[in-house]
Amino acid sequence: MGEIARLLREQSSDSESLLNAVTQFAVEQVPGAAFASVTLVDPKGGISHPVVIGDEAQRVADLQRDLEEGPSVGATFSSTTILVEDTSADGQWPRFSAAAHSAGVGSILSFCLYVQNDAYGTLDLMAREPHAFDNESVSIGSLFAVHAAVAFSAVREKEQIRAALTTRDVIGQAKGMIMERYKLDSDAAFRLLARLSQDSNVRLAEVAEQVIEAGPE
Repeated sequence: MGEIARLLREQSSDSESLLNAVTQFAVEQVPGAAFASVTLVDPKGGISHPVVIGDEAQRVADLQRDLEEGPSVGATFSSTTILVEDTSADGQWPRFSAAAHSAGVGSILSFCLYVQNDAYGTLDLMAREPHAFDNESVSIGSLFAVHAAVAFSAVREKEQIRAALTTRDVIGQAKGMIMERYKLDSDAAFRLLARLSQDSNVRLAEVAEQVIEAGPE
């Protein structure tokens, strides 16, 4: 773990690489694990998988997204860990478990990385065989989940900053077009955008995009 921690620190400047590295190390070090994915569930943005290791993991990720059920989808994390010991005999998510079994995954171990309002993320470890994960798997996996949670938080923060910068640029471009079109100063152009947003009950960024799409005329 000390060597792994050192390697993770070397990649800490790149949060996406760090998240990938943590997940890869978890597959290599957690007893029973053969595949893995990181799942992000956001009611506003759907289900996404920023990290997938292994073809079987990709199939399971696709199943959870398409069926909208499984240990990482719609799960209530009263505990930080969810274990599906045998996908051929699981009754909690019968459609998903049967499909996962057919896809070559016998057991799944999921760790909650964060919960924010109705959104959450998980680190999902998978094995070909049923009953592949034991107490040692849970204990070691929990350590990697802590590292993954930190990396995931950094990834999400970076994405939010990128989105904010993009939004700012879009609003600035629309404001410039309004200033040119109607011979307004910067403050007056922004007030016009804000009023259009309020009157139409549409987000300011979306109104700005509409102005840009409409063009200069």
